[in-house]
Amino acid sequence: MKTTLAKRLPAVMMCAGLMLTAVACGTTDGSEAGSTSGSNGPTSATIKPYDVSGIKKDSAIAALVPSSVTDDSQLTVGMETSYAPAEFLESDGKTPTGYDVDLTNAIARVWGLKSNPTSASFDSIIPAIGSKYDLGISSFTITKDREQTVDMVSYYKAGMSYVVKKGNPEKVQATDMCGVSLGVQTGTIEEQEADTNSKKCTADGKKAIGVQSFKMQTDATTAVLTGKIDAFYADSPVAGYAIAQTGKQLQTVGEDEGVVPQGIVIKKGDRKLGEAVQKTMQKFIDDGTYGKILKHWGVQGGAITKAELNPAVE
Repeated sequence: MKTTLAKRLPAVMMCAGLMLTAVACGTTDGSEAGSTSGSNGPTSATIKPYDVSGIKKDSAIAALVPSSVTDDSQLTVGMETSYAPAEFLESDGKTPTGYDVDLTNAIARVWGLKSNPTSASFDSIIPAIGSKYDLGISSFTITKDREQTVDMVSYYKAGMSYVVKKGNPEKVQATDMCGVSLGVQTGTIEEQEADTNSKKCTADGKKAIGVQSFKMQTDATTAVLTGKIDAFYADSPVAGYAIAQTGKQLQTVGEDEGVVPQGIVIKKGDRKLGEAVQKTMQKFIDDGTYGKILKHWGVQGGAITKAELNPAVE
C-alpha cells in the first residue's frame, strides 16, 4: 500500500469502477495515512455491525486491565480501515466497521470502557502500541519478529491469496510470480514475502517481481481493476470479500498460501493486559459471541478454538 492511486485517479472513477459497496473509499486520518483525507468520497457498507449491546461487563476480567488503559475510560485500538471485511469504513467515510471492529466493541463492553477504534496506516500501529493505542487489532499475522517487540494474543487464522482480473488476462501463475507487477499493503507479511520472492527471482536469473506497496488495500484492488498492476496479494478473507464486492470482476489464482494465526497486539511485557485480552477472547469463544460475529461477516472459516498469549509460530 505505498503508491496511493487515489492521488492519481479521479474520485468518481475510483468508487464507480471498484463497485466496492462495502470497502469504503474514504481514507484514514490524513495525519496517519498521508492521503487525501476523505476526498475520495465514501460508499455504503452492505453489512451492518454485529450488535454487541447485550454484552455485560465482567468485573473479574476488567480488574486485570491496567490504569494506563482505564484512566480515560475508553479502549483506543489502532486499525487500518481499508481491509474489508476485517476493518473498513462505513458510508460516512469516518466510522470503522467490520469483524475486528465488532470484536473491539465487544472487548470494551467486557472491560466497562467506551470503544474507540481509530483509523491509522498499518505500518504506524505497532510502533504506537502503549502510547497512542491501547491495542492493535488489524489482521496482524503473528510472527517471531513481531513477538520480539510486542505481545500478541491469537484470535483468528487466515491464508494468503493472489488476486487478478477476471479471466486472468496477464496469465499470472501463483507458482511463478517473477516479472509480475504485484500490489501489497505496506507493512504486511505479504509485502515481506513478495520482496523475499523477488530476490529469489533475480538470483535465479529471472525478472524481479514488480512489488508495489500501497498504504490502503482498496488502492491495490483499484490498481488491479484498472490494469495498473497484474495482481494483488492479501489475506484470503480480504481477497474473497473484494471479489464479491466488485461484482466478481476479480478472481484468485492458484491455491491459498499457508494458513497463519493473527493476533491482537499488546505492549511488550504488559502481562496483566495480555491476560485480560486472552481471557476476554477465550470468553467470547466459549460463550459463542466470537462465532456469531465471524458468521455475521461470513468469515467463520478462520475461527480458532483457543486464544493464546504469544503462541509459538514458525
